[in-house]
Amino acid sequence: MSDPIDQDRDAIIGVAFRRSLAGFAGIGVLTGGVLLARTLFRTDAARVASKEIVEAPEIRTGPALEVVDLMMPFTDRTAAWGVDFVRDDGARGGKLLPESIGGGVTIADLDGDERPDLIFPDGGDLLDPEALGRLAVYRNVAGDDGEPRFERIDDAPVVRGHAMGVAAGDVDGDGDRDLFVSMVGRDRLFLNESSAGRIRFRDVTDAAGLPSDEDWSTAAGFADLDLDGDLDIVGLRYVEWSPGIDAAVDFRLDGIGRAYGPPTGFAGTAPFLLLNQRDPSGAVRFTEDGEARGLRQSNPDTGLPEGKGLALAIVDLDEDGDLDLIGANDTTANAAWINDGAGFFEERGRRLGVAFDRSGAATGAMGIDVATRPARGGVDTLVAIGNFANEPSSLFIRRAGEAAFFDDAAAEGVSGATRRALTFGLLFTDLDLDGVEDLVQANGHLESEITVIQSSQSYRQPAQVFRGLPGGGFREVPQNAIGDLGNPMIGRGLASGDLDLDGDLDLVLAQVAGPPLVLRNDASTGDSVQVRLDGPTGNRDAIGAVLKATIGDRVLVRSIMPTRSYLSQVEPVAVFGLGEASAVDRLEIRWPDGETRTIEGPIEAGRHRFGR
Repeated sequence: MSDPIDQDRDAIIGVAFRRSLAGFAGIGVLTGGVLLARTLFRTDAARVASKEIVEAPEIRTGPALEVVDLMMPFTDRTAAWGVDFVRDDGARGGKLLPESIGGGVTIADLDGDERPDLIFPDGGDLLDPEALGRLAVYRNVAGDDGEPRFERIDDAPVVRGHAMGVAAGDVDGDGDRDLFVSMVGRDRLFLNESSAGRIRFRDVTDAAGLPSDEDWSTAAGFADLDLDGDLDIVGLRYVEWSPGIDAAVDFRLDGIGRAYGPPTGFAGTAPFLLLNQRDPSGAVRFTEDGEARGLRQSNPDTGLPEGKGLALAIVDLDEDGDLDLIGANDTTANAAWINDGAGFFEERGRRLGVAFDRSGAATGAMGIDVATRPARGGVDTLVAIGNFANEPSSLFIRRAGEAAFFDDAAAEGVSGATRRALTFGLLFTDLDLDGVEDLVQANGHLESEITVIQSSQSYRQPAQVFRGLPGGGFREVPQNAIGDLGNPMIGRGLASGDLDLDGDLDLVLAQVAGPPLVLRNDASTGDSVQVRLDGPTGNRDAIGAVLKATIGDRVLVRSIMPTRSYLSQVEPVAVFGLGEASAVDRLEIRWPDGETRTIEGPIEAGRHRFGR
């Protein structure tokens, strides 16, 4: 079978043309052709954010028109579960760009007790390069009432600078999860030296050979990208930034003055790839090799780096057994780096159709997630990207048997309802355990005074939930049906994990400043099979594994991939909602190195752990 990505351009144009007709039957052939040409061949990547007031459409088409009768409530348990973190955005009156970007949240079991813990990266003073701060790390312990209690540890890792996100993975092969912290400043690496009842880390940034560059790193994750059996670190950078550059750009809005704005006045950057060179003694050493291995994205006209990366997806896009990368870029073309199997990459975002939205424009892309769903003849692959205000979220879909992606957010019921929101974190996750993944978005504006110039906008915005429909498409769940998840906030990072061990996935939303929102999932209507994997030494969580569960006549596909959403990490677990079924009939596991294992059922509802 030929590689779908390598099919010729004419096939890609034909696919996109058919998708355009399906989504907009009333648009003429000539207009559709023009839009398609812009989508596939556009080279001018810059976009200036519109200041016009754009009202959300009153009439929407597609699945979102259906009446929603299913409640999907979430309950705020932040204080009750003991989470008292308050993020410092670093705002000291200067309106510096990093203050508006916020941070993520990481959910991972740090002490090996099978209870997911919480890690929050803090911000801090951007004008003081020597300012010290700590990560906020919370250990999950069982409460007397059966609900979790989170205890903040006193000796959490110390960082110098403004932290953005935290990636968790076992880089030294000792069975626990180490932490990589992306920074405005030098990135940090901490090895996990926790024991029963105690969480502690050791800073090995220098010893492990991490670059000393004071760049602005954003999304990062662990994955075995060169297939040598251990976890590498890959990440994006946002823009070339310093307080002096920020002052020179001097973004302003009429009626407000100096304000937070799009990164159009800042130079683009390149991703980084730190290859793990762990020796037999267990000592960890990383080598930066991103540029040499093709992790670059250049403006076709100038040859200069054009990436302004905020979110990263690590996924096998071409289904050849290795992990590829998608970078969500703010105001420049999104990127897709295809892995040749040995850790060398080619950027193909424009060829694949994920670089621009359906009108051929680069968007203010913030968060990203990837999912698959059953389809006639195979599976559809979905790439969701949260965008800036007045830009609907993108939903790029590659239909089963097709070569390219096309932004079908409108036909899928997502576009109209997301146009007004400014979306950062977003996740595909089966909130109600019916076997169909839903889409949840964390929203919030950059500018606290945005209503002064745009009455349709607000600084604090409610999150949104789109229920996945069994036949395809999504339906927005009303704000008054999602409980405390609908409380307006300044949303940034978003992650999921079974915090209370009841079988469904709870949510944690981080704000740009102030406390997070820790939400208990009360939306589930059925049971689930949760699968955790014991991978080989070097990749204990089997990051990158793909699992297929047969449940009756349905086949559900899930991946073990913590790096998702916006600057965030989810619990490394595959959750299969059973709906009306009672068990998984068959489970197929494709390990990161391509080896497979099949487990015949029934696999009953509950938590399960499988090894090789």
